[in-house]
Amino acid sequence: MIKVILCGSGGRMGEFVAKAVKNDSDTEIIAGVDKYNSGQQFPVFETFSEINKKADVIIDFSNPSTLDGLLEFAVKSKTPVVIATTGYSAEQTEKIKSASKEIPVFFSFNMSIGVNLICSLAKKAAAVLGDGFDIEIVEKHHNQKIDAPSGTAIMLANAVNSEFGDTKIYEYDRHSKRQKRSKNEIGIHSVRGGTIVGQHDVIFAGYDEVITISHSAYSREVFAVGALRAAKFITDKTAGLYDMNSIMSFE
Repeated sequence: MIKVILCGSGGRMGEFVAKAVKNDSDTEIIAGVDKYNSGQQFPVFETFSEINKKADVIIDFSNPSTLDGLLEFAVKSKTPVVIATTGYSAEQTEKIKSASKEIPVFFSFNMSIGVNLICSLAKKAAAVLGDGFDIEIVEKHHNQKIDAPSGTAIMLANAVNSEFGDTKIYEYDRHSKRQKRSKNEIGIHSVRGGTIVGQHDVIFAGYDEVITISHSAYSREVFAVGALRAAKFITDKTAGLYDMNSIMSFE
C-alpha cells in the first residue's frame, strides 16, 4: 500500500485526489496539509512541521506559498513528491530543480496525459512546419483561476519554442501595439469565464491553411487521476526531475 500525504487537501483538487485514492486499492492518504479541514477522513495539519507520519509520496495541489515548507519536509524525510501546483516564479522553479538533486520530484504544469500528448504533437508540428506558420496559443479556464496565462499554456509554448532553439519571444498582449505581428513570436492568450475546467488550442496559421491542436478537460478528475498515476510512478525512482514524458517513455 502506497502511503500518501496530500498537500492542499481542503481545496477542490484535493477533494478530487482524495476521491481518486478512495477508489484505488493500492494507495491511501495518511495525512493532509491545509489551513482548512473540511471533514476529511484523515488527519489534516496546517503546516508540514507538524506532521509526525512517514509517507511514501507527497501529492501537492496547493499554492506556491507552501513550496518552501513542502520541499524542506520532503528533502529532510527523503520523500518523493508530485508537484501539480502552478503559478510558480522562476526562483521557485529553481528551488524545485535544486530539490530534485536530492529526492525524486515529479513536476508538471498539467497532470493530464492528454495535455502532455498534445504538447508532444505541437512540438512535432513545429519541427515539421518551421517558420512558415505563425503560432498562437489560446487557453480558457474558469473565472476563479488566479494565474494567467496558465502553466499549461507556458508548457506548450516552451515545447514549441524548443524546436526553434528557444529563440521565439512570447507576446501576451497586443492591445497597446500598433504594428504587424512579427515572425519571431508566439502569441499566448487567456480567457476566463464560467466553470471551464481547461481548454488549450495551439494554432499554426500559414498561407491559406490553419492547423489547430486542441485539448479540452471536462472534469478536474483527469488531473487527480494523472497525479495519482505520477505518485505510483515516482515512489521507487532515484533522485531526479520527472514529468509526464517520463511516464510515457516508460510505457
